[in-house]
Amino acid sequence: MVFFKAPPDWQRPHPRVTSEGVFWRRRRFMTSLIGAGVGLAAASAGGCQRSTTMDADLARTLGEPLLGVSRNRAFADAGREPTLQQYASSYNNFYEFGGSKNIWASAQALPVDPWRLEVTGLVKNPTTYDLDDLTRRFDLEERIYRFRCVEAWAMVVPWIGFPMRALMAAVEPTAAAKYVRFTSFYDSAVTPGPNLGFARNLPWPYTEGLTVDEMANELAFFAVGVYGRTLPKQHGAPIRMVVPWKYGFKGAKSIVKIEFVAEQPATFWNTLTPNEYKFEANVEPDVPHPRWSQKKERLVGESTALFSWEEQPTVIYNGYGEWVAGLYG
Repeated sequence: MVFFKAPPDWQRPHPRVTSEGVFWRRRRFMTSLIGAGVGLAAASAGGCQRSTTMDADLARTLGEPLLGVSRNRAFADAGREPTLQQYASSYNNFYEFGGSKNIWASAQALPVDPWRLEVTGLVKNPTTYDLDDLTRRFDLEERIYRFRCVEAWAMVVPWIGFPMRALMAAVEPTAAAKYVRFTSFYDSAVTPGPNLGFARNLPWPYTEGLTVDEMANELAFFAVGVYGRTLPKQHGAPIRMVVPWKYGFKGAKSIVKIEFVAEQPATFWNTLTPNEYKFEANVEPDVPHPRWSQKKERLVGESTALFSWEEQPTVIYNGYGEWVAGLYG
């Protein structure tokens, strides 16, 4: 007997989704141009040209090819066309390098080699991973995920990496471990933070947290690459969190330490303004926010302007309720 699993409503085909074959042919073409350090021009699904030229300086920040990576078929279609890389890699929150979205040039100061990622705390096998371990020790795959910011903008991003549960299997958390704390790289000489008066007392380094059950969920992912290449610095090289059912600030970048702990850890934004940035921070359209309505979202790069003026309804858990709703029942 053969069982077929119907995809959720948000993942079913509709006219705005590029077919998989067309997308991968276009990506190979774009990647070859990036390697040459020249501008890019890509066609939309309907064949109409957009203003999609990529700055040559930006193209040179986009990492090295990651070869032989297969796509996870369960996450090959996010229900929307993937965001073009010239938008996704030039519109980034990385508070260590400034408060604007245009931090990609400043982020190139991030030192990534050598790199050490310490995994410690309530685990049987504490381990320190180096840069090669992050791309060779774990089986890499590509997943195309929706990405939703608490500021009510959204993207679709093809990440490369490995499930968080693979790292958990390697280090074996003990029964006492209930939460996980993730700490990002910080050096005041390299990461100046935003040029704002209140920024002098920010709780550096950047930290984020999950429950152990959230980390063990099938969706939870460590990204070491994006768009077929190693992770650019502006995306949080060499390794970052990707938890697509949560708001983007939960995805700590440039992780240097992962610690399994018994109590809920303090986290960067939740410490600063807990009424705006919840520890859980799931994408929930009906949960109000004091500054940004969460009922709708704007897609980055949907038109010749940075944002589409057309707002899309926000979907509970960013469309991933099938995988994660049981965590919160």
